[in-house]
Amino acid sequence: METEKIISEYFAHVPELIFERAQSIKVLITDIDGVMTDGGIIYDDLGTEHKKFNVKDGLIVQHLRKAKILIGAITGRNSPVVENRCEELKFDFHYHGIRDKGKKLAEVLETMEVALEEVAYIGDDLNDLPILCNVGLAVAPADALPYVKMHAHYVSPFSGGRGVFREFADILLHAKGQLIPLVDTLSKKE
Repeated sequence: METEKIISEYFAHVPELIFERAQSIKVLITDIDGVMTDGGIIYDDLGTEHKKFNVKDGLIVQHLRKAKILIGAITGRNSPVVENRCEELKFDFHYHGIRDKGKKLAEVLETMEVALEEVAYIGDDLNDLPILCNVGLAVAPADALPYVKMHAHYVSPFSGGRGVFREFADILLHAKGQLIPLVDTLSKKE
């Protein structure tokens, strides 16, 4: 009962329509820079790229996979750091250096038996609009550009790299009736 109360408070700001749409989602695709990171890029003196990822975003991926939700990334930049992170998290697919994200989404969906309405996407910038405007559940972080947020079904109160991916993953699991049992199972005292 305590878990239900806490989760109800956690999601008090989320419209019921978002949970309704989330029930049919089979694939979660995300941008990386500005969603799983804060959008910053750090180069050291040797030109090596560094990025900071939120570990809480990564932890939930295994639970999405157990819930039979496919996880993917379509990102505009080529970055070995990002490729390594996607591999580490065992994303089902990830594409890098993509200029036309809408075209890439169409190619990806051709290989799956999934409709656009069964896809959720998290994005924050102009190059995300071709996907955000066509999927069943479009999500933007709090710090996305205003003209991107206007095309999202849901704008998270969390910014890129600061929990937007995790919050939306929790919404998906809750919509499918799996978040409360997961918390209760993992919090049992022996």
